[in-house]
Amino acid sequence: MKMVSYELKPETKLSEEQEKMLSDAEKRPVVSDEDCPELTEEELAQFYRVSEKRREEHKKQTVTLRLSPQALKTAKSLGKGYTSVLSRILESALRDKEVIQRYL
Repeated sequence: MKMVSYELKPETKLSEEQEKMLSDAEKRPVVSDEDCPELTEEELAQFYRVSEKRREEHKKQTVTLRLSPQALKTAKSLGKGYTSVLSRILESALRDKEVIQRYL
């Protein structure tokens, strides 16, 4: 079987031949092979556990933080999403031992 690929763009109208190919492909069964075997229930459960753990590790937490008026004004001047920017700045600073020592 020959593999055919096309780059579809939302604004491009499909030809009748392309629509037929898509329709035919939709009717074919999904077949696993040695390069891409079907996952077992146990393997699927492992993916779920890993993704749950990762989600928990990255779940943001709400905290109260007191900022100087100037710091808040500067942060807000960054525009929408400034709290995410502040979070990334803080994470970066906390990874740098010299920065931490400077402010202790």
